[in-house]
Amino acid sequence: MIEKGRTPSLRAMPLTTPIRPYDWGSATALPELLGTEPTGRPQAELWAGAHPAAPSSVDGTPLDALIDADPAGMLGRACVERFGPALPYLLKILAVDKPLSLQVHPTMAQAGAGFADEEARGVPPGHFTRTYKDPYHKPEMVCALTDFHGLCGFRDPAETAGLLDGLAVPELAPWIAVLRNEPPEQALRTVLTQMLDEGSRHIRAAVEPALPRVYADIARAHPGDPGVLAALLLNHVELKPGEALFLDAGVPHSYLSGLAIEVMANSDNVLRCGLTGKHVDVPALMRVVKFAPSDPAWVEPVAEVRYRPNADEFILIRHDLTGDPDDLPSGLPQTLLCLEGEARLTADRTLTLARGEAAFVPAGAPATRLTGKGTLYRVVPALP
Repeated sequence: MIEKGRTPSLRAMPLTTPIRPYDWGSATALPELLGTEPTGRPQAELWAGAHPAAPSSVDGTPLDALIDADPAGMLGRACVERFGPALPYLLKILAVDKPLSLQVHPTMAQAGAGFADEEARGVPPGHFTRTYKDPYHKPEMVCALTDFHGLCGFRDPAETAGLLDGLAVPELAPWIAVLRNEPPEQALRTVLTQMLDEGSRHIRAAVEPALPRVYADIARAHPGDPGVLAALLLNHVELKPGEALFLDAGVPHSYLSGLAIEVMANSDNVLRCGLTGKHVDVPALMRVVKFAPSDPAWVEPVAEVRYRPNADEFILIRHDLTGDPDDLPSGLPQTLLCLEGEARLTADRTLTLARGEAAFVPAGAPATRLTGKGTLYRVVPALP
């Protein structure tokens, strides 16, 4: 237990970052990126942050405990006033080897209401049927490190009708008619609801052998899963290294393959549509999904390679270090992750980060200079 107000000196802190071994992860991609030995098991996500499910640590002390002990010093008063006494973002590396769950995230209002409802009904926090882990929204952004494939947002229903028609599966005829003839939002709601219903099992069996390549890969990873049909409604996107995509509340999405940086609000609220063995709550899902066609929300980097999506919780900055110094802003909580070469953080002393190493710079740290040669990613909240 850390006494309030008693944290280590407020300077750049090296982080020990946990790896999450989800079954959709690659056994080799993260070790190759980070220069570590494979474990023989999937290594899906590296977490650099203070989420209580898997916080990073400083000399064995969880980062969230250090923040709890001194929120103003670690986060800064402006951050605490805007987001409360917790780090507002979570930085990850994703190593996707097979499709992960087709999912959506709630708005802040939906998350608050859903969390309060499950608390009132006494659903245990770790129970299989628990949907809302906290009362917060979870906007997120992915920035590709390699070619990265995913599904994002509903395709125009007329285009999807053409795709389904081209499969030449007679059982799809009723859905094709709905997608072509009903208003877009109504058509998407009707078809998705029926796709997720167990009564559509025979249609899944008829469709899977006829699927084109991307969707056939999904079916091979999740045979018989209702999410295979639901995936046909979504835009397929391919990100090249350095390209970024923002996923707002209500937008259905899945990641299919590749390596990427992911930044999100510090929440764990996920409502799943399929491609998973975890709980799928269809009624709750239908209340959250935005049933409207949408193009993928690309995030174009601006000066200094800053990715600034429509979320106040985070900005992602890539530093291509060439030896010239960068002076980091003070007064903000900053998380840094070195992915190539070496980075040095210098204030009253120097902290050196090698490939795969991370650090946290508290808001109350003295002015810190970044030098070195390599590539480093940095996350800060989007505060004035």
